[in-house]
Amino acid sequence: MATEQNESTQRNNLVVRKPCFGLPTGCPQCLSAYIFLKLSQHPFNLDYHPNYPDSDQIPYYEAGDCVAYNNEKEGIVECLKRDVGDLDSGVSSLPDWIPTKVMLTTWLADALEYELWVGCDSSSAYGIYYSDLPWPIGKVLLWKKAVWVKQKHGINKDNAEVKEEEIYARANSAYDALSTWLGEQNYLFENRPSSLDAIFLAHALVVLQALPESSILRSKFLEHANLERYVQQHKTELIEAGTSPSNDPHLHADPSSSASSSRSTSSKIFLGFI
Repeated sequence: MATEQNESTQRNNLVVRKPCFGLPTGCPQCLSAYIFLKLSQHPFNLDYHPNYPDSDQIPYYEAGDCVAYNNEKEGIVECLKRDVGDLDSGVSSLPDWIPTKVMLTTWLADALEYELWVGCDSSSAYGIYYSDLPWPIGKVLLWKKAVWVKQKHGINKDNAEVKEEEIYARANSAYDALSTWLGEQNYLFENRPSSLDAIFLAHALVVLQALPESSILRSKFLEHANLERYVQQHKTELIEAGTSPSNDPHLHADPSSSASSSRSTSSKIFLGFI
């Protein structure tokens, strides 16, 4: 049985990459965790990690000595669902849940990854991940990541155009399906917040605010007025309202500095708050 924690003494920190492009963090994975916590109405501090920008541990969530890292098996949002509270209870069993999740975590995630590192001029990716590093180091890391993304998607000089068309076609199909499914609702399922809203809102906010106007992905998204309305509404409520318990960043120097004994799975320490 978990020991109940006092909120006044228990400190919860979501550690993310830096703010940029008018967002609390420009990293899609970090932003989805941030939005999930805001939708959950769970108290937390937002901290920024200035070092090791390419670490797959970021974002991570701290509660005392317990830490949930993004590179755990299921990712940060699944860890938060388990430890902070499951927003998806009652909707994750619906027939359209899995197809929608697949679209968000494959088709749209792949399209944004491609756009950030390959499709555009990479200035957005550089601004999100590497701009605080010395110029030569940042540029080398940017180049290495672009090469990795091309290898991941099997892109070479002979098939680059075909692969690009496939990536954007899948993204456009996903936007069409999500637009039809959302209609005039405020959330994707049962008109109530879920983890899929957190994932999609993070994707869309990065597309709209971090990608240049010349972005193909951005132009495809803007063809769907109800998706844009949905994003702007929640941006106002979750980000511009500034309702997080702490808006003052506390910089951490090392991913493991605040939790010397890391774990492979998240602890149930948060149960005292739920």
